[in-house]
Amino acid sequence: MDLLFLSKRIFLGTEEGFLNGGIIVDTEGIIRKVLRTAQEVNTYVYNTESEAVYDFDDKVLMPGLIDANVNISEPGRKDWEGFVTATKAAAAGGFTTIIDRPTNTIPTTTSVSALKTKYGVARGKIYVDVGFWGGIVPENVKEADTLLAAGAIGLQCTLSPTPAPVGDAFPAMNQSELESVIGKLEDGTVVAFSAELPLKRPIAPNEEEPKKYESFLRTRPEDMEVNAVEMISQLANANKGKRLHIMNISSGDVLPIIAKCKSAGANLTAETCPHYLALSSEQIEDCRTEFKTQPPIRAKSNQPRLWEALKSGCLDIIASNHSPATPGVKCLNYGRTRGNFLNAWPGISSLQLGLSIVWTHCQAHGLGLEHIYRLMCQNPAALCDLSNFKSKIEEGYDADFCIWDPEEEFSVSTDMLYSTNKATPYMDQRLRGVVHATVVRGLHVYQQYEGFGQPLGKVLLRKTAKKLVKFVRM
Repeated sequence: MDLLFLSKRIFLGTEEGFLNGGIIVDTEGIIRKVLRTAQEVNTYVYNTESEAVYDFDDKVLMPGLIDANVNISEPGRKDWEGFVTATKAAAAGGFTTIIDRPTNTIPTTTSVSALKTKYGVARGKIYVDVGFWGGIVPENVKEADTLLAAGAIGLQCTLSPTPAPVGDAFPAMNQSELESVIGKLEDGTVVAFSAELPLKRPIAPNEEEPKKYESFLRTRPEDMEVNAVEMISQLANANKGKRLHIMNISSGDVLPIIAKCKSAGANLTAETCPHYLALSSEQIEDCRTEFKTQPPIRAKSNQPRLWEALKSGCLDIIASNHSPATPGVKCLNYGRTRGNFLNAWPGISSLQLGLSIVWTHCQAHGLGLEHIYRLMCQNPAALCDLSNFKSKIEEGYDADFCIWDPEEEFSVSTDMLYSTNKATPYMDQRLRGVVHATVVRGLHVYQQYEGFGQPLGKVLLRKTAKKLVKFVRM
């Protein structure tokens, strides 16, 4: 028997304005029909008995959000972030699908065996659907195709050494290595980059003041991103059949390079993160290492260029780069190491808050709900080849919904966060936009006042047949 979801503000994303209507969902969690008016709903209810009717009144009901840049550290570093806590945080933030990065686990996801271990650990624990990036490092370039054949949604690498304790297991790739591996991949394959190149003359940190943010910030100037994006653009122009994606854009200086590359016909996409849009270096106080990330949070004057690039389409996606770590690794414990920006792990915890962070600021920059949909749902689905069954409220698509109140406000507090480690630079901030419920394939995985349902999320595997790429529900 079918389910019926009702709202006076259904936002399809593909049309302007809201529908005052309903969505019929079959027993498999697939959308069977969209009722576009209150009259259609009344007729349906009068003539048909549903197993359940969920009426969200005037809450916005839109397609579930997708985050293509999440670090889940299980297995190996579950105390940093595990599948249960990460997917609960995602569900509480309106995300119905997340894509895990390959770096922070033990072992890193750079082999088929490690990827299959991830699948096995995740199943039965996840509250939202999860896909996986496969990692490419100098030692495994011959395994790139096998990682894709085993179900990785794409390949991800770094161009600059990853900090300890992860760095030895996930070394950087250079241009010649990338040219070799990208040239051998099937057309349509996605390769994603953490885009900073080491400087020829590294800038030494200020060892005398390690607890000041500037001591770290000076070591990672915008030139590191500019040089990396220039190199990636060269690769994109030389390999137009491949899809290259730049993660974690922090600097407005790279935007003209991206725009030029796109206009030349390269298949290049790029993303930024909520922390680059909402936080600034000027506000980071001494010892506040929860703000440390790579690339670093830059000056407030940098933000308008990023917002304009989101509006114009130069930047395609907003993703969290969610990367919590234990207080000791983040240098947050009391003692001599507390607040040391030079030693702290570079990662920000924000997955649960992403929608609210962006919504709180986007209207001041001329962005609206249609941009939220495009940047945090439609385009991430396209990047990850999920567009044929996720990211739309349309017949035949997964019934993945984010139900939220754009007008309601809240203050960030420790007791509301579901991530394993609660330290976040947004603590005590007042944000706008409250998620009331999250639905994955017709199932309530999160309700604001009732908590969580069962962990019924599914692992998303990439399947290849000749040159056709599609995803299957497992």
